[in-house]
Amino acid sequence: MPKRKRESSLTQIEKRIKEGRGQGYLHDYIPWLLIQDVPSSGRATRIRGWKTNRIHHVHSDLERSYYYILEWSDIVTDIREQFPLLPIEETLSIAEELNIKHPTDPKSTQPIVITTDFMISVGNREIARTIKPSSQLDSHRVIEKFEIERRYWAKRNIDWGIVTEVDIPKILIQNIEWVHKERHNEDVHHLGPYIVSGIEKIVLENLSDAHTSLASATSIADDKLGLEPGTSLAMVRHFIAAKRWKVNMSKPILPSQPLDEIIIENEQLRNSAMGG
Repeated sequence: MPKRKRESSLTQIEKRIKEGRGQGYLHDYIPWLLIQDVPSSGRATRIRGWKTNRIHHVHSDLERSYYYILEWSDIVTDIREQFPLLPIEETLSIAEELNIKHPTDPKSTQPIVITTDFMISVGNREIARTIKPSSQLDSHRVIEKFEIERRYWAKRNIDWGIVTEVDIPKILIQNIEWVHKERHNEDVHHLGPYIVSGIEKIVLENLSDAHTSLASATSIADDKLGLEPGTSLAMVRHFIAAKRWKVNMSKPILPSQPLDEIIIENEQLRNSAMGG
């Protein structure tokens, strides 16, 4: 029976490798573990990536928050989640050297492929990061698993580290999450450049009054241009997500409040909007 279970475990690993799991870059990468493969701690989420134009599978709230940081960063060029530490024989050997138990499937009790939560490309450099709540860092078993992971990446001269909620700036995450899905706003093509520029100019003109809220400024644009309510606000979210507008992301962006400290890449537009 144990031999049969072992063969079943190896068959599953071989099947995933043949499927391309843990292989490729950008749009072609397939995570080793998809959301449907494992129970999640928190809200498992599928997110279409800006950088990769594929669906990312994140298995917890904390993973999602860190993903948004990577997505927003200008120096990160690729994000590969649930990256497998293969071949499994190597991590089994590391566990044996450390005289600790290798992670196993709770049902079959057979060894499983260890994954690192994020493999990150920064130019030609690769960085590995594991995500874990700080409350779990005092767990002896968690530390044992981390040591297997650390040694695996050390052999490859890959920078490996642990990220906790302490490292996550909450306001930045809230702002990125608010704008994220509008990065590829279909209205940009549907409305055309003339209307999009009109929205931008009208909203900026109204935001030049420090007492005008973002909701009011975008509502005025909708009315003037005969657009469906909410269209201009969604477009502002697109401008921020695409970094066409640079704003202070460390301050909460609230529609009920003015949006200040806006830097517009198109200086001609900015001067026109501000009366220059």
